[in-house]
Formats: sequence, structure tokens, C-alpha cells
Amino acid sequence: MKTLVIGATTNKERYAYKAISNLIGKSHQVVAIGKEPGMAMDIKIETEKLPFHGVDTVTLYINPRHQVEYYDYIISLKPRRVIFNPGTENPEFYALLSANNIQYEVSCTLVLLATNQY
Repeated sequence: MKTLVIGATTNKERYAYKAISNLIGKSHQVVAIGKEPGMAMDIKIETEKLPFHGVDTVTLYINPRHQVEYYDYIISLKPRRVIFNPGTENPEFYALLSANNIQYEVSCTLVLLATNQY
């Protein structure tokens, strides 16, 4: 199962980095997009919206204002679901995802992983 982390960072204190670490720890495939290039664990942080294939889940770590530029991109990937982590809640995007038959979850990736609900 492949997860795309949007809002990835090299800062080990940030939740996006911790999510990448925990996803890898649970043997999930991870791809990542962030503002700055770099590495999070062994994952290359891309700065472009690459056409990743086979993305099951997109987990967001960017605020709603910055999500707008990702709407079409995320929908084009046809993920099974999008996770809105705390601070990323976005009713406008929920409606777009629903209209495109993509599930969304307002939750915390770290909690879902820790409780085996991911």
C-alpha cells in the first residue's frame, strides 16, 4: 500500500516527518512532496507534483489555503482515500473528493498507525 505524504519535511520534529518514519516502520511504501528538496528517512522529498502510480492514500500536512493548488493533482492520482490531519480540515476539498468517488478521513495518520487502524 503506497502513501503520498504532502507537506513532507526534513525536520524530525514535524509531524509529517514522524508520519513518514512510522509509515516506513509499518512497512508501507512512501512517496513525498514538500516545499524543499531533501530526505526524510530514506525517502526523497520531491518538490514537483510527480505522476506517482498506485497511490492508495494521500496524507496532508499542508493548510487548506495551500491545498487548492493540489486539488486537481490529488484527484488525478485516484487514491482510495485522503487523510486530513489536524489543522488541514477543508470542507471545500471534501466535496471535490466525494464528487470524484474518493474517500476522505479527518483523522491523524500517527494515531491511525499507532492503533492499527491505518
